[in-house]
Amino acid sequence: MAEIDVVIEDDRWESAGLENLAERAGHATLAWLQMDAEIVVMGCDDARIADLNADFRGKPQPTNVLSWPSVEHVERAPGAHPPRPDTDELGDIAIAFETCTREAAEQGKTFDAHVTHLLVHAILHLAGYDHLNDPDAETMEAAERSILLPLGIRDPYLERTP
Repeated sequence: MAEIDVVIEDDRWESAGLENLAERAGHATLAWLQMDAEIVVMGCDDARIADLNADFRGKPQPTNVLSWPSVEHVERAPGAHPPRPDTDELGDIAIAFETCTREAAEQGKTFDAHVTHLLVHAILHLAGYDHLNDPDAETMEAAERSILLPLGIRDPYLERTP
């Protein structure tokens, strides 16, 4: 059974409803992937995610979301869907409040829609999807659209003006 565990490090995530957003995004994405797994989502601030970004990616600045898959993913042909990971623990995600708030405003999106999209995106990374080349990006973006549309969230890649 799918399990979405949420850890709140920044209290603003509590009032923003991260637990509900993570449950919604997690269950929709895992259903689309046709798998049950455990995912841990940590809601933090920009300072914490900047530290994590520096430690794990060598980039000492805030970012919106980071993900750590629990398994190594196999190489695949560009644009191919990755094989479903054979694990009960898909991995961990960290998401930063200030960056998400700023990006949602800049992109003319609701906070909930933007955070849900970022969580779907991160969960797909945990499952082996990536966007390192154009064919892989097209495959990943199509997967995101397929998951978000039934949730009532418009294509996140359409140009918007606030």
